[in-house]
Amino acid sequence: MARDTYAYRQVAVESVEQGGRVEVYPLSGQAYPPDLLVHCSSRMRDPAAYPPGTCFLVNAKLTDRMGGQSYLYVWHGDDIKVMSDREVEVFLEAYRRVRL
Repeated sequence: MARDTYAYRQVAVESVEQGGRVEVYPLSGQAYPPDLLVHCSSRMRDPAAYPPGTCFLVNAKLTDRMGGQSYLYVWHGDDIKVMSDREVEVFLEAYRRVRL
């Protein structure tokens, strides 16, 4: 079955260390709350490759597994795009302009 690319949208996310683990959450100011968990490739959560606080631009879709808690899903085969602070600022500003 092919992946439905229309269900995915670009989201800026950030890795955060919590309780000895690295988790990924959306940045504030987008359509998704910043406490919504992002299920993504373990490569993005590897602190040796990307230290906590690294921001990424991902294609994600909102889902829930069989009626469970909602989360953002990032396909593990997508390329990893690290964002600089300036790129994050430009992305979020463009998102704000589109919403108005």
